[in-house]
Amino acid sequence: MADITLDKSKTALLIADFYADMMSTLPHATERRVVEKTQALQTAARDARIRVCYSATVFRPGYVEISDRNKTFSQRKASGQPAVSDPVRLIHEAVRPIEGEVVVGKHRVNALYGTDLDMVLRANNIDTLILLGYATSGVVLSTTRYAADSDYRLYIVEDCCSDQDPEVHNFLTQRIFPRQAEVVQSGDVIRALAGYA
Repeated sequence: MADITLDKSKTALLIADFYADMMSTLPHATERRVVEKTQALQTAARDARIRVCYSATVFRPGYVEISDRNKTFSQRKASGQPAVSDPVRLIHEAVRPIEGEVVVGKHRVNALYGTDLDMVLRANNIDTLILLGYATSGVVLSTTRYAADSDYRLYIVEDCCSDQDPEVHNFLTQRIFPRQAEVVQSGDVIRALAGYA
């Protein structure tokens, strides 16, 4: 059990790219009950009255935000699939935001880059981020690096993250993330939010 001490007035939970289609079907997510654990953590965060935030990758019609030089997203632009511009539509129904919670639509992997999330957090004196989502090797990795360089205190909730490649998930959470964040389990965070850490 991790010893987590949180100043709730300066802490936010970021549910990053928690896509309905991936979290409901990806074996790494379903076998580990990631949705249920995230739902419990979301409830605990709301009960503790910390700020709950969400991100999802969205684009305007025609994908005008995507450069042909962008290896990550240029294939999506070329696919012919219609763009989704409303981030809430992409978030898993079990953890959908409620009124007053911050939702950012992003156009790159990192939830802080090119969005107003960092401004919202700093405007509310948030210096600690509890981070989870899909994919561990995508939004979680990219946001962790950026947030650490921006001097946020970081907690990555390992059992609420998932990836297409479980080995990559394990490598990141065991070997890479501990250099810049505390890697924790949802139960420990829930206890800390309840004041029993």
